[in-house]
Amino acid sequence: MEDQIQRYRRVVLESSPLLAPPPPHDLGMMKQDDQDGLMMGLVPEKDKNKGDKKSKKPRFAFQTRSQVDILDDGYRWRKYGQKAVKNNTFPRSYYRCTHEGCNVKKQIQRLCKDEGVVVTTYEGMHSHPIQKSTDNFDHILAQMQIYTSF
Repeated sequence: MEDQIQRYRRVVLESSPLLAPPPPHDLGMMKQDDQDGLMMGLVPEKDKNKGDKKSKKPRFAFQTRSQVDILDDGYRWRKYGQKAVKNNTFPRSYYRCTHEGCNVKKQIQRLCKDEGVVVTTYEGMHSHPIQKSTDNFDHILAQMQIYTSF
């Protein structure tokens, strides 16, 4: 086997001086010719990291003055995590929309500088209408201020 690899390297280098020999980890991807045992070529290995960038979802953050952390925005949410945040005494909570096929997430955290302010960050756009009616939805919208848009 080692002899065949050396022969393959020599053939590649002699036939095309611009090509460098393949790295050793690629040699395992070669096909072997049944007649004379020569290596015929490389089977391309797909690079999963190349060109597979995730498209960023739109993010919107709102500051709301409220005594409660969870504000009724008309959608149903399922909490899937919480973590302590550096330089903040309040934890950050993570929620996902419960509607099937909707991938919207939100994060909720209180400001450490002003305990009365809740920052809610939405990631993505809902693919469905509001699931439930809210009596105080207009009141909440009146309190909200756009904090930042990423």
